[in-house]
Amino acid sequence: MIPVTKPFLPPQQVYQSYLDGIWKRQWLTNMGPLASDLELRLKETLKVNHLLFVTNGTVALQMAIKALDLKGEIITTPFSFVATTSSIVWEGCKPVFVDIDEQSLNIDANLIEAAITANTSAILATHVYGNPCDVEKIETIAKKHNLKVIYDAAHAFGVEINGKSIFEYGDISTSSLHATKLYHSVEGGLIITKDAALLKKLAYMRNFGFDGPESFAELGLNGKNSEFHAAMGLANLRYIEQISRKRKELTARYDDRLRNLKARRPVWHTASENNHAYYPLVFDSEELMLQTLELLKGHEIFTRRYFYPSLATSLPYLETQDFVVTDSVSRRVLCLPLYYDLTVEEVDLICRLILRVQNN
Repeated sequence: MIPVTKPFLPPQQVYQSYLDGIWKRQWLTNMGPLASDLELRLKETLKVNHLLFVTNGTVALQMAIKALDLKGEIITTPFSFVATTSSIVWEGCKPVFVDIDEQSLNIDANLIEAAITANTSAILATHVYGNPCDVEKIETIAKKHNLKVIYDAAHAFGVEINGKSIFEYGDISTSSLHATKLYHSVEGGLIITKDAALLKKLAYMRNFGFDGPESFAELGLNGKNSEFHAAMGLANLRYIEQISRKRKELTARYDDRLRNLKARRPVWHTASENNHAYYPLVFDSEELMLQTLELLKGHEIFTRRYFYPSLATSLPYLETQDFVVTDSVSRRVLCLPLYYDLTVEEVDLICRLILRVQNN
């Protein structure tokens, strides 16, 4: 059986060495030494000045919306994981969808301005599969209309534009360290901002709003993460270059073997390098995609229709809307297996089966 993804796990003795320290200290949560150390090491790795380690990527989005005091309408993409939209609704705001660009699969920045109304307070865009949005154009639009910008960078760990971290764009960027991601802490998330005052506010919010044992500075929640999760994050960070190198090699193998397939890869931002978080294909037809999915499943090879269906058509708490590009892409997209333990031989097998479908 070949799953669509499998979490990287460090050598057990490496993780155990962190656990030994936890047992000695008996400090399990509330930003212990491992969680604090992880924040420092991630800031160095990602080349950012301000970063918070939180419970998960969804809480990070909810905290971002709350910290920026957003009201009314937030322009966003219908081609993303549900948390991008549900966080907007959860925080009492209204998502306003804009169609995606057919090449990058990110929100189409050329359509954003037409969606802005007197009630618009922000833009929340996703770097889909880690592929950077048109951050320059979005920044120009946001400044012109006095809007805040949040980037859902759940897939974008390690991505840069011209040597600058993708997390440095917008008012706040969030990321996910869930076990399915290329770098993970089992469960976890990140909040990144260039604004030191905003980071201080978010730090209060992460811990119920506490400003000392008996005083409060902000409305808060429990957005902290544990020493056990931080231990996994620290252990995995030792291997991030090795993980990235292997995923790059597997991606190149797929590219070579599938070069004649009737499908295409998303077009990556020209000033950025792919972090190989996923291997998505947009097939020429939904029929070919479904035939591929079923044949692979019959050989116990599992793929994922990521993202399907469109958020604009599938959420019971929102009015259904149709978007030409999103609807078309979401029906035809399929993510193939990609993870550290996947072998070149398994990639070759997957490719042979996919090509068999096309050639029959």
